[in-house]
Amino acid sequence: MPYFDAASTAPLHPAARSALMAAFETGWADPARLYGSGRRARMLLDEARARTAASLKVRPDELSFTASGTQAVHLAVLGALSARRRVGRHLVVSAVEHSSVLHAAQTHEREGGTVTTVPVDLRGRVDPEAFAAALRPDTALACLQSANHEVGTVQPVAEAAEACRAAGVPLFVDAAQSAGRVPVPDGSSLLAASAHKFGGPPGSGLLVVRKGTRWKSPLPADEREGGRVPGPPNVPAALATAAALEAHSAEFAADAPRLWGLVERIRTRLPELVEDVEIVGDPVHRLPHLVTFSFLYVEGEAIITELDRLGFEVSSGSSCTADTLRPSHVLEAMGVVTHGNVRVSLPLGATTADVDRFLAVLPDAVTRLRKSAGVI
Repeated sequence: MPYFDAASTAPLHPAARSALMAAFETGWADPARLYGSGRRARMLLDEARARTAASLKVRPDELSFTASGTQAVHLAVLGALSARRRVGRHLVVSAVEHSSVLHAAQTHEREGGTVTTVPVDLRGRVDPEAFAAALRPDTALACLQSANHEVGTVQPVAEAAEACRAAGVPLFVDAAQSAGRVPVPDGSSLLAASAHKFGGPPGSGLLVVRKGTRWKSPLPADEREGGRVPGPPNVPAALATAAALEAHSAEFAADAPRLWGLVERIRTRLPELVEDVEIVGDPVHRLPHLVTFSFLYVEGEAIITELDRLGFEVSSGSSCTADTLRPSHVLEAMGVVTHGNVRVSLPLGATTADVDRFLAVLPDAVTRLRKSAGVI
């Protein structure tokens, strides 16, 4: 069954699987202990940190392993806001940030802070000038994702980072969708990523706090991971994350032009095959492997179920709230159709034959659903 939902979770990479199984034998001990098995675990953890940091082009002492990408986001946002409370309590976010960022912003508001939400255009992209204009003397932190998780639009992080530097405001970048796929943007003060997005194990996230960035843990004090992440680190997961990031990055760089072509085929052919379909997201400033489209007169849940019956695993709606009936906040912010949407995100090695078969079965599936709904 073709799996077309790599933006939610990429299949576990063989390199990660091998590293994980090996580390269960040698890296199970507490790396804080001084006896032999503890020292071995510490050496493996240091190795994982160095390799992961090299892939992200950051310093090892700037990187911490977390229990998830969501935890990394919460620690980054709330920690930066806590450390810069004397500067001010103003937070800037884009309207299409991942729900983990928006939930952290809501927590900040409940505690007395203020939030400015920067809108996006019809393609889901932030205007760099509007982002810069939202910065104020009392802005403690600004947040801009590297690429959108629902429509694949790549954000102008370099321009936003330049504006933040000029204003003396740290910039947090959620790189969950770009890490392991395209180069991580320069200029961030804080960064988060999630291992299962690039073929690493679930339950492993990455938090980067760059040198010189003020950060204070929003949680009770803990000596682990440089005081940034509470609890003992998962050494096997850290090694598997390092292996997956290295392998997936190299393979995706080689496969990206082909995946770009397959997505472009979907973007071009679908409007020719199906009436009343809207392709959303930026056609140029986009991730190579992801495309989202919306059908009028069809519910997203219905088309996903039908495609699953036909042998294709895709997603619909918000990638983080797909089990609810709430409209996608990303699509709402873009001002496009919020129902009947399908996201296709191709994993490494996705074949032309699978994409062509997807395009062959999709029109009839949509027609059947529209007929059953009585709209044609």
